[in-house]
Amino acid sequence: MTTIATTNGRMTGMKDVVIDCHLKQVFYGQFLAVRDSDVPIEKGKITGFIGPSGCGKSTVLRSLNRMNDLIQGFRFEGHVHFHGQDVYARDVDPVVLRRYIGMVFQQPNPFQMSIFDNVAFGLKLNRYRGHVADRVEQALTRAALWDEVKDKLKNNGLSLSGGQQQRLCIARAIATEPSVLLMDEPCSALDPIATRRVEELMVQLKQKYTIAIVTHNMQQAMRVADTTAFFSVEMSKGGRTGYLVEMGPTQQVFENPQEKLTKDYISGQFS
Repeated sequence: MTTIATTNGRMTGMKDVVIDCHLKQVFYGQFLAVRDSDVPIEKGKITGFIGPSGCGKSTVLRSLNRMNDLIQGFRFEGHVHFHGQDVYARDVDPVVLRRYIGMVFQQPNPFQMSIFDNVAFGLKLNRYRGHVADRVEQALTRAALWDEVKDKLKNNGLSLSGGQQQRLCIARAIATEPSVLLMDEPCSALDPIATRRVEELMVQLKQKYTIAIVTHNMQQAMRVADTTAFFSVEMSKGGRTGYLVEMGPTQQVFENPQEKLTKDYISGQFS
């Protein structure tokens, strides 16, 4: 049986780590956003990132597929190894990388095009040579949306409800068959019913994809995450700097946290 132990914010004994992430320092200009955080992502599991606002959860998540490269002044020190390859190596194309490490954002963001074209967008971008319609149907089915839209694929994606739009974005992300799916607060803009649908979908998708999710909702992390990473924040020169406090099996982190900061945050005593 695989054991996972927390030692100074690092995890040992993990089986089949897909992404080995060591963030020594992450800057936006002169601002130190995150420091000293080791965040391994294990295959076939959902890893949840929790912590107060400004603790660097989204910065860490977006560092995994170099989405932060799009922000002026971003600077990364450390490494992110995806199946052993350094994703920050000079010869790595970030656009190609995101084909294998997909992303779903906080706000549903369908493109101003048909439902079909939304899902097919990444396939066409990557010059997919197979049968696009079959892949679109497959992605929509895996996103639990096919039965709801199969008769209106030509309709604009923006015509869907908020929950449907988010599932459409998930379908778009998985259409290119990524290994890892990153989700940055994917339910924060959804009502409780739509949130439940997306949570159920995440649990289903982990059978095929490795998932990392940022959430402010601790109950959501308890419901869906296999592993939970708790980040905290400290005042530093120039602003608030986030760092990893504790990471381990979700039940352990919530029921028997090893660090006082974790215990205080979970019990609502964090200030």
